Amino acid sequence: MSAQIERLEHNMVKLTVEVPAEEFAKAVTRAYNKNKKSISIPGFRKGHAPQAIIEKMYGTGIFFEDAVNDCINSTYPAEAREAGLEFVSAPEFDVEQVEKGKSLIYTSTVAVRPEVTLGAYKGIEVKKAEVTVTDEDINAEIAKEQEKNSRLVDVTDRAVEDGDTITLDYSGSIDGVKFDGGTAEGQQLVIGSGSFIPGFEEQLVGVAIEESKDVVVTFPAEYHAPDLAGKEAVFACTVHKIQKKEVPALDDEFAQDVSEFDTLDEYKESVRKTLTERKEAQAKTEQENEAVDKLIEASEMDIPDAMVDSEVNQMYQNYAQRLQSQGIPIDMYLQYTGSNELKLKEEMRPQALKQIQTRLVLEAVAKDAAIEVSDERVDEEVAKIAAQYQMEVEKLKEVMGDYEKEQLKKDISVQEAISLIAENAVEV
Repeated sequence: MSAQIERLEHNMVKLTVEVPAEEFAKAVTRAYNKNKKSISIPGFRKGHAPQAIIEKMYGTGIFFEDAVNDCINSTYPAEAREAGLEFVSAPEFDVEQVEKGKSLIYTSTVAVRPEVTLGAYKGIEVKKAEVTVTDEDINAEIAKEQEKNSRLVDVTDRAVEDGDTITLDYSGSIDGVKFDGGTAEGQQLVIGSGSFIPGFEEQLVGVAIEESKDVVVTFPAEYHAPDLAGKEAVFACTVHKIQKKEVPALDDEFAQDVSEFDTLDEYKESVRKTLTERKEAQAKTEQENEAVDKLIEASEMDIPDAMVDSEVNQMYQNYAQRLQSQGIPIDMYLQYTGSNELKLKEEMRPQALKQIQTRLVLEAVAKDAAIEVSDERVDEEVAKIAAQYQMEVEKLKEVMGDYEKEQLKKDISVQEAISLIAENAVEV
């Protein structure tokens, strides 16, 4: 086995691997044994035709594709490790030579980790953090708590008003013909929420209990159901119940219900403290981000497109998994938003590039500053992760391999690098 490394532009390399003829021949035989049961040759029982007969009938290259894949899978990982380079993208393979009786030659083009020419990471100027909590901030936060503790009460002495929650039946039709998904009974709807087609909710204002009304709307031109898009529809509606939201009074009793405090004043003071801490943390994060952004601008790195492609693909897969966990398949999401995989990935590309740049400069800072992460610090982080997922620490350690532990160390060192940059930043 032999391999050659050729460095290309923009931190790309081409790895050329030559697999000896005898090894390739063995791979072809393995491919024959794998596929022979599905091949019928006149004069032989199915699956019993000799390799030479099959190759004579269908050509010597009939098993080459499987054999090439076999050789790549068995040789590439070792050759990649032997190269001693840190690959940061999926490899693209090309076959340079594949012929019976000769060695197999294939190439792998792949991105390698870029070197970073680091700018000065001490003394970076950042905007001065100004944290203020106003009475309006406190009132808004308490209003959210009132909203969470509100309840719906029945209304019987008036018609529907904006903000009400109503229960209704409706049946939609276009040109007198009902359409799929246009009928419901006992449907709850908050008037003014914008949950239904534009113009639908507004037309129900003023309707009394058990009163019926035809609501006429036009489906948006970009509606997710093409057979309804842009068409006028009539919904025969009947309101059965009207409810309004009732929020608790702002008094000592409310404070006692939602907090550990006895008086409203004490509760307000605790809200002020919480908001101050939250805004201070937010201001700190903004300063850290500003400092890192300026360090990226002051640093130099040649990031290969293939590295960004890999990051985008990972982001896309993660996004699809998050949607799936909410019961939304990615294909359905793309259809409803009028997007497609290529468009969504292109939208993710700037963020992917920024994530790569951030990681590279922070790892470069950690290396330059000789930041070391102790085993004790790793144990602390493992304990936090275990608590987050309600696992026993020792059980989590058992399932973590060496790679995961090394990655955790790198993640911690990156956080330490952020702290180092922030601590040495200058407020202006």
